[in-house]
Amino acid sequence: MTAQRPLRIAIVAGEESGDLLGADLATALADLSGHEASLSGVGGRHLRALGLDPLFDGSEIALMGVSAVLKDLPRLMRRIGQTADAVVRANPDCLVTIDSPDFSLRVARKVRAADPSIPIVHYVCPSVWAWRPARAAAMRPYIDEILCVLPFEPEALKRLDGPYGTYVGHRLTTHSGIEDALATQVARASQDHADNPRRLLVLPGSRRSEVTRLMEPFGEIVNILHARGNRLDIAIPTVPHVAALVEAACDSWQVRPRIIHDERGKWQAFGEADAALAASGTVLLELALAGVPTVSCYRTDRVFGPIIKRLVTTWSAALPNLVADWPVVPEYLDENIRPGLIARQLEQLIGDTHARASQMAGFAQVAAAMATERPAGQLAAEAVLRLTRGKLS
Repeated sequence: MTAQRPLRIAIVAGEESGDLLGADLATALADLSGHEASLSGVGGRHLRALGLDPLFDGSEIALMGVSAVLKDLPRLMRRIGQTADAVVRANPDCLVTIDSPDFSLRVARKVRAADPSIPIVHYVCPSVWAWRPARAAAMRPYIDEILCVLPFEPEALKRLDGPYGTYVGHRLTTHSGIEDALATQVARASQDHADNPRRLLVLPGSRRSEVTRLMEPFGEIVNILHARGNRLDIAIPTVPHVAALVEAACDSWQVRPRIIHDERGKWQAFGEADAALAASGTVLLELALAGVPTVSCYRTDRVFGPIIKRLVTTWSAALPNLVADWPVVPEYLDENIRPGLIARQLEQLIGDTHARASQMAGFAQVAAAMATERPAGQLAAEAVLRLTRGKLS
């Protein structure tokens, strides 16, 4: 009997979150297709664990902010060309680009020009619904399908004349860590914690630029909470490439935080937290689905931030707010990051208050809106397999 040939999948993933999505997708592809998934391209630790030998580590393209991109532009352009050439040589059954649109979509465009026979899927819809909406139509010539992780995105793509969009759900909705954290939160809600320190999660982001911009005001907020008599137990889950930066930034804090380096410890901290102070991003969805009341902050690129803000068309940057369609999570941007104000906002969230109850009701709406019948990885894999149909026969 002739052995089945592997399913050849080229992946381009930069962000930590994109690397996780790629790993979920690759695992589901092998399970659903009955073919071993042979991976090539760019990724991080999670894809490497599944056998990817990356051209380079995905963290090289996890840049945020226009000035950071411009500073590194010559190297990025070389990497784009190198990646596209490698994909074409590999002749994959499908190219899956994941998030990091400024890099991955340029790779996709070059691959389509060099070999139009390679199906191309982009996983995680670029935020065309938030700013630069013309990008949607511009993707149509070289993207065959977009796998959307937010329920309103397929309709937004259709409205903007973009590629076909499929809502596959978000991997977080069925994540075991989220489920465990939420179960712990539910159990803690029936217990009396009045005499215990308030447990505060601090999440300054996974990019160096985010950590650099946010750890100073986050430290001021912690110090104000401490000075106002709040007994705090602070945990900071982080990722390897910014861990040292996070630890160094905590030296001046009045309350020494626990730095958490592992996934299990992260979700345990989520389950035990009374509230969180977090950088805007995917982590806000993690916190919403885990039932942790949250305040969101973000500092944009100092040079180009004012320009970008004038181009933004959406009413909120917090994903739970966009899914629920009302301001569930309070958010503070740039000059509005006022430590004294945010410290008092957090005090409202760590107690038995109307503010906390309102946010928890909003989180329930978010969970209901994002629910799917099957895990996101499986639905994403089905979409990829539809495009590769005929290639394996």
